[in-house]
Amino acid sequence: MSSTSLTTNEYSLLSAAEATAKSSAATSGLSTSASSSTSGTAALSSLANNYTTFLTLLTTQLQHQDPSSPMSSDSFTSELVQFAGVEQQVQTNAKLSSLISLNESGQLSADSALVGSQATASSTTLPLQNSSATLNYKGSSGQTVAIAVSNASGTIVKDALVSASSGTNTWTWDGTDNKGNKLSDGAYSVAVKTMDSAGNTSDVPFTVTGTITGIQTGANDMQVQMGGATIPMSQLLNVSNASKSSSSKNADTPSTGS
Repeated sequence: MSSTSLTTNEYSLLSAAEATAKSSAATSGLSTSASSSTSGTAALSSLANNYTTFLTLLTTQLQHQDPSSPMSSDSFTSELVQFAGVEQQVQTNAKLSSLISLNESGQLSADSALVGSQATASSTTLPLQNSSATLNYKGSSGQTVAIAVSNASGTIVKDALVSASSGTNTWTWDGTDNKGNKLSDGAYSVAVKTMDSAGNTSDVPFTVTGTITGIQTGANDMQVQMGGATIPMSQLLNVSNASKSSSSKNADTPSTGS
């Protein structure tokens, strides 16, 4: 938006929203699509290595002990017990890894039924699909709200100041940047802010909506794909088969190029 048309408070509010969107983009840029089995495999490999190292140390100790002062039977028994315990842990972890893999496969198969459904999530990742993205937030009548959208590199591509109505408000983005250029579908980071009478800015809770196009396993959770956006399953609040509504209570505020 053009800064020359904004009041001081509006400029501060918009700047706060932009800073939060940029920060969110930097945080969400970390890859979360690795399967949880990867970490399980690494842990099993580490334990197996420890088991091998323990065995090497034990045999080396026996080879080099002082014949005139051999290891006491109590100490030797204790070390054998530790040896057996580590061996059991290796076997247990191997079985557990297989069980987790089977569970993930079953969960992936079951969750695949969600593909094609519309989902609402509590996430700062805004999915742009077919040149449309939607978020919902709660406001009070006449409340000024700033919305900022950032791309993956942390560049603000869209910002808007809207006047909220009482209750749930919907903001729809048509996928164009502040200069009117059409942007590619994919994942964007979004922030929603408001300001009180004292000039203090605060976050406005919001949800994003999109169509589920795929399911995958993540590091700690199943994940849904909404086009080019990936959102943890745990962040989903609602899933329905209803088609995405094209209406909104708050339309995207036109912006001029800066």
